[in-house]
Amino acid sequence: MAMYSPCHGLLFIICRFLFLSENLNKFYGRNFMDFRSGSILNVYSTAVMKFIPRFLLIILVGCVAVSWFPKTHFWKKTKAAHLPKKEAVARVNPAANARLDQKAADAKTLVARKGYNTNTCFFIDMSLPSGQKRFFIYDLKKDSLLNSGLVTHGNCMEYWLEKKRYSNVVGSGCTSLGKYKIGNPYTGKFGYAYKLYGLDSSNSNAFARAVVLHSHECVPEKEVADEICQSNGCPTVAPGFLKQLKAILNSSGKPVLLWIYE
Repeated sequence: MAMYSPCHGLLFIICRFLFLSENLNKFYGRNFMDFRSGSILNVYSTAVMKFIPRFLLIILVGCVAVSWFPKTHFWKKTKAAHLPKKEAVARVNPAANARLDQKAADAKTLVARKGYNTNTCFFIDMSLPSGQKRFFIYDLKKDSLLNSGLVTHGNCMEYWLEKKRYSNVVGSGCTSLGKYKIGNPYTGKFGYAYKLYGLDSSNSNAFARAVVLHSHECVPEKEVADEICQSNGCPTVAPGFLKQLKAILNSSGKPVLLWIYE
């Protein structure tokens, strides 16, 4: 995919200006560097006056392009998927911590009843920006956070989704909220991945939709200032973070619960 930045607009303006200057001689049919002509200053002034309106128009168009281009979906998707990310300072969110504690308390009863892993549970808080760590590895026994990482949300089959939406419809490409049983691992299109089985009416089609837990290199390992890449509905994490999840999942004798909420 080609990548463009606002600097390309300014580069075009500079090149255009140089081109106009270079062609002044051809336009007037005389050599401006011929200092034998006593009217060189007058001719040059006339030429400049003729091209000032065009030059100002080019500057105006360039300024509009510089301010508009970063807001386009093309630029946002390209920046999120391919360009280096500016790391952000880890943020403490009391409201998010309170939501996590509440979900963990509810999960304890559920995993015990279903015969799932009662030591560790995974949570994803979709109310947080994708540039923040919102995938949580939680110790249910100690009521403590073991680790966290970045995770994508679905783009709902749009080129770039501005605001999160949720759907359980097959082919929607959206994230589905709800509780999941993490199934067996396999190696597929995106490498090592885990099958997901929806446990609620809001995500009951997860398996039919091929929504799986996997990694992708477009997801950074650390928090970033901007939004990260988007998926077609899969909770996609960084390669390094998947290795941490893999160590837990592959050593667990029972299924691990994943809970995606907002």
